[in-house]
Order: sequence, then structure tokens, then C-alpha cells
Amino acid sequence: MQRDQILLFALNLLEQKGFTLVSLDKLADETATPLQQLRQYWPDSAALHFDCLTYHAKQVDRWRQALLQDDQLDTQQKLLARYQVLDEQVSQQRYPGCLFIAACHFYPNDEHPIHQLAEQQKQASLAYILELLSMLEIDNADMVAEQMELVLEGCLSKLLVKHQIRDVHVAQGLAEDILRIALCRKNGALT
Repeated sequence: MQRDQILLFALNLLEQKGFTLVSLDKLADETATPLQQLRQYWPDSAALHFDCLTYHAKQVDRWRQALLQDDQLDTQQKLLARYQVLDEQVSQQRYPGCLFIAACHFYPNDEHPIHQLAEQQKQASLAYILELLSMLEIDNADMVAEQMELVLEGCLSKLLVKHQIRDVHVAQGLAEDILRIALCRKNGALT
């Protein structure tokens, strides 16, 4: 297996099994790759985890950029699109967004590069939501963005443990309600 193939395989394992169960030793067993070959790419499991999260962060960043430029979706659809993708991924027993939540728990030191990378992704997600809410001219967009992110992070945290697609649907409903109330407030329906 080539390095990129192993990295994608490791990322998939991380999504399914979490940081505790994905190490260089276990990856060597899973891929039938000699441990010494893996150590040429990653000196330890933390380096592997960092590489996986960096790759995944780039995937998410590209997805957000493509979504922002998609003229076929309106702003509200772009705000809620992550739930459709999450639904599709969870249906395939993949839990992509959960990795950034789990990384902060597995690497709790704020100074650790993996923790910082996960925090950067959380901030990028918040900035994405805030940008779209600003396009909608939502009143108090900062607070609404925080509420929507709190719902998403709660959903991702619960998916780490329960792996139930129902939680994605509940979170989507909550996000839709938050957006609906914000739009009503903007249009004066709640004054």
C-alpha cells in the first residue's frame, strides 16, 4: 500500500473506531504493512493522527468552499447542508465531524498541535455559519451562529458514543428551528 492509501484507510478507521483504537501497531496489523514501513511515514501514533486530521480538515475546507460557491443552493440550504452530508456518512458508518470533537478530548492539552488543529476546524465551522447568517442579514448573527454550532457539536458528541442516525435528524430539526426563529425575528414577527 502507498502512503496516501494507508492514510485514507487510517482516517476511515479513526472515524469508525476513534483515537484510542487506532495506533501504528494496529494499523500495521489492519493493512498488513510492516511497522517499520509505517514508521517511515509517521514516527508515532500522534503523528498519524495529526496527518489524518490535517487531511480531513482540508477535505472539509474544500467542501465548505464548494458549498459557498454553489449557485444551485440558497443560503438557508447551505446552512443546513452539513446535516445531509452527515446523514449520508453516518449511514455508511462513518463519523467525519466527530473526529474534531474527539481530538479535543483525546488530546486535551490546548498546546498540543492536534488539539489546536481541531479547534481551528471548530472556528472555521463557526465562521462559515456566521458568513451565511450575515448574508441573510440575521439579527444578532453571532449568537445564532453559536446556537447552531452548539447543536452541531452536541450531535457530533452524541454520535461518538451512540452512532445513531436519529441524532442527526434531531439536530437538523433543532438547527432548522433556530434558523426559522432567527428569520422571524429579522422580519419582525417576534416583536
